[in-house]
Amino acid sequence: MLEDMRLFAAIVEQRSLNKAADRLNLSQPALSRRLSRLEAELEVDLFRRIGKRLELTPAGKLTYEFALDLRRFHGDYLQKLNAFKSTEAPVATIGASLTTLQTTLPELITAMTGKHPNLEIKAVTGKSHEIATLVKERKVDFGIVASSVVDDPGITSLPLFDDHLILVLPRKHILLERTHLEMTDLNGLPMILFAPGTWYRTLTDELFRTYKLKPDVRMEIDSFEAIIRLLSACRAGTLLPKSYLREQVLADNDLYLVRIRELEETNRTTSLIHGDPAWLAPSTRYLIEETTAYFARRTGPGIE
Repeated sequence: MLEDMRLFAAIVEQRSLNKAADRLNLSQPALSRRLSRLEAELEVDLFRRIGKRLELTPAGKLTYEFALDLRRFHGDYLQKLNAFKSTEAPVATIGASLTTLQTTLPELITAMTGKHPNLEIKAVTGKSHEIATLVKERKVDFGIVASSVVDDPGITSLPLFDDHLILVLPRKHILLERTHLEMTDLNGLPMILFAPGTWYRTLTDELFRTYKLKPDVRMEIDSFEAIIRLLSACRAGTLLPKSYLREQVLADNDLYLVRIRELEETNRTTSLIHGDPAWLAPSTRYLIEETTAYFARRTGPGIE
């Protein structure tokens, strides 16, 4: 039952039979057969097919809740079992790109340690390709990067959520006297940008080249928090990942978000990457499942 619930939860969270099969190292027909066998055993339909999409039935929603409970109980059991294996607290080492460290990791660590108080989480930072190398060399348990690593057979990449750039201005900025802003308004705009070397800055520079924009770059800083704090004082704007911009951050610094269609098209997928599943410890596999479920709950349902 535990394995069946694990497969079923993966289908729900990956929103696709094909993606779930890839993640589980199964063929899509084999996974479909396992799902059919589970439905036959439970004597209910877990999904209804609407075109190319799968939608959970009421019985499917109940079963998914049970699968989450079962996974949590199993994870708690594994964590407690570790106490008999070692006198040390369980440790998870996560590799993260610098951007991810600032935008995604704090909330994830808070959620994980809140649920598992004895869990100790360590973080190793680097560029996405460096994190991928650490994953392959088993120097970190898994990585979270703002990209997918699809061209390396030694890496499994699980999409977590999509992100895009957004224009941030001080609430009293002169541009906000206008009702509508376009990409051309960034030309010559005083801006504070993230320091070069990350996917986020690369994406920003590509955007400027594409639209032939030359903003007035006043500062380049490798801290989102520092950028946020300096915007009002410098009367400057910036482009930041939407995932970083919490309501409280904006309110505390008297900032305003400006929606520009072209910026919303600067999509980037943040992914969890791990190595050969055969080498994953049960506790690591559980944390990976917990992480993917955490982001699935944040982004909401919708299964293809």
